[in-house]
Amino acid sequence: MANAAAFASFPTLDPDYVASVLASPPFVTVEGVFNIRDFGALRPSSHSDGPTPRRIRPLHLFRSGETSNITDRGIEQLRALGIRKVFDLRVDREIKRYATPNKPIDGVEYVRAPIQEDVWDPEEIPARLKQFELDEAAAFMQAYTQVLKGGVASLEQVLIHLRDQPDVPCLINCTAGKDRTGVFSALILSLLGANDEDIAADYGLTTAGLQPAIPMLTVRFQKDPIFTSNWPGTINMGSSKPENMRAFLDYVRREHGGVEDYLKAHTSLADDDFRRIRDNFLV
Repeated sequence: MANAAAFASFPTLDPDYVASVLASPPFVTVEGVFNIRDFGALRPSSHSDGPTPRRIRPLHLFRSGETSNITDRGIEQLRALGIRKVFDLRVDREIKRYATPNKPIDGVEYVRAPIQEDVWDPEEIPARLKQFELDEAAAFMQAYTQVLKGGVASLEQVLIHLRDQPDVPCLINCTAGKDRTGVFSALILSLLGANDEDIAADYGLTTAGLQPAIPMLTVRFQKDPIFTSNWPGTINMGSSKPENMRAFLDYVRREHGGVEDYLKAHTSLADDDFRRIRDNFLV
């Protein structure tokens, strides 16, 4: 078991700064849910038919960490935001391991869209943590390319919803709302025309978004010998540096010709679907 000093290595930010960031767009408030924010608060999209750039439609697409600790007040705040569908990217093994099932909410549909079962294989985690310890950038690239390949069916589910049910606001989430959700968010934002710098900056906001959850996550990992046996790797795995997302977007463009080409090659979606999604979510 790691000692208390080791856990102090989790990065923390100035509380006043965090409070200011979390009280401002793109963050929204849902009590009991951390790292929750609105896609629609990002900058103008490059997809525009006129002189005025189009913006991503606000309050229709959200991202977050796990919702299992949502409070009664949080449920009312979630309803006030209009969220009616939640795409949960966590795997069953992960939910069971940490006893974090979703809380039933009237009027909200949970869609199980799990990806990366192997990430939570106890036999795989030590090697993954060792990689994060030795070469953080390479570890993130490997993890995110695995999400890209292993999560394409789940991503297609989300995109079909955005194409066919744009008036049903939805939330995409995983445990921290950082990696699987971060990759999905980056791909969707790129599809909607956001540039790499804005996408990477949005990804980097997770550093602030996770601050309220650090005590809970620390206790969770502290109870798990798999993580305490390689705390430096665990610390590195918890980072959200914009350069790691920029590198991933460069990879998608270099190896697959961009997000749209990748989706056309690996899903049933085509150019007309992408056009409909942009028409639905750009204003």
